Amino acid sequence: MAEDFILSCPSCHARNRIPASKIGQQAKCGKCGMTFTAKNPSDSQPVVVTDATFSREVLESSIPVLVDFWAPWCGPCRMVAPILDEFAQEYAGRIKVAKINTDENQRSAARYHIQGIPTLLFVKNGQIVDQVVGVAQKPVIHQKIQQMLSV
Repeated sequence: MAEDFILSCPSCHARNRIPASKIGQQAKCGKCGMTFTAKNPSDSQPVVVTDATFSREVLESSIPVLVDFWAPWCGPCRMVAPILDEFAQEYAGRIKVAKINTDENQRSAARYHIQGIPTLLFVKNGQIVDQVVGVAQKPVIHQKIQQMLSV
């Protein structure tokens, strides 16, 4: 028996049970009736990026990317992480959330002049359209995502 996935409706955020065989196809929300594409839940999680994969995952992405430059020892980075996880789920299929550890990937951090962490870069069509340095509150990040999607 194939497993089912629980996916949130992009409109009303109601939880919907979707059979694995229907992933990639149209689904209809049981609460609001909105039709949406059923995405694999792994698509709704941040992608780990390295110096070697940065170009492919970020600059060549077919959808806008929110890049989190962070480090494991950074307290403010750990504060922002759950917010970014939420946005990865909420905007699955519309944006990609990418995380790059600056301790392990110093070349990318240097290329983008990352002076402090966390630093969030908002990248669309391979171009940086916005940036936030330091801890940003959820409404600020949300507004920047909306602006990136509307440009």
